[in-house]
Amino acid sequence: MGIKIILADDHKIVRDGLRTLIQREPDMDFIAEAEDGKSVVELVQQLLPDLVIMDIVMPNMNGVDATREIIRKHPAVKVIALSMHSDKRFVTGMLEAGASGYLLKDCAFDELATAVRAVMSNRTYLSPRITDRVINRHDGLNKNSSSSTVLTVREGEILRFLADGIPSKDIAANLHISVKTVQAHRQNIMRKLNVTSGIDLVKYAVREGLTTIKS
Repeated sequence: MGIKIILADDHKIVRDGLRTLIQREPDMDFIAEAEDGKSVVELVQQLLPDLVIMDIVMPNMNGVDATREIIRKHPAVKVIALSMHSDKRFVTGMLEAGASGYLLKDCAFDELATAVRAVMSNRTYLSPRITDRVINRHDGLNKNSSSSTVLTVREGEILRFLADGIPSKDIAANLHISVKTVQAHRQNIMRKLNVTSGIDLVKYAVREGLTTIKS
């Protein structure tokens, strides 16, 4: 029996492609897949894999919360984040939740396979392309100890949508939360960032790389 792997990603085409590639590896066994965070937590409980390859932005429960729940209940299970998001809040959010690795989705499969083997050898694997972001994040926190300016991963998700001009009702539908919850998060974000307008939110998001809008 090889390394037992569960894949969590809300895009079927990603799951199909990775399943095929993982199944070709002689020391890896693809045992299950999930399309949302809640489902992967339940699968880990049932199947007790060695490792979970985890997307971050998923419905029902995001990858950070799912990772935190998995590690809390099953500390021996390893988690590798595989995400399209390279900004520092997602990276540090996953590491603080207990992930042992973080890669970007445009990496080669060889790098993912290397990361799986490294993590299963009790090493941490970070894509070289995001290592500087993690270092800069921790430097920034050391220089400014005020936690009021640190957004949660969920707040970062919502800020990204808001900055891209997505209406609250569409944000709520995408994240499977209520419009009221979106509005509450928006108020918290504005309070933490000490801003009073949507324009200031957009400026902050552009500065932090949280939006596709170019400055």
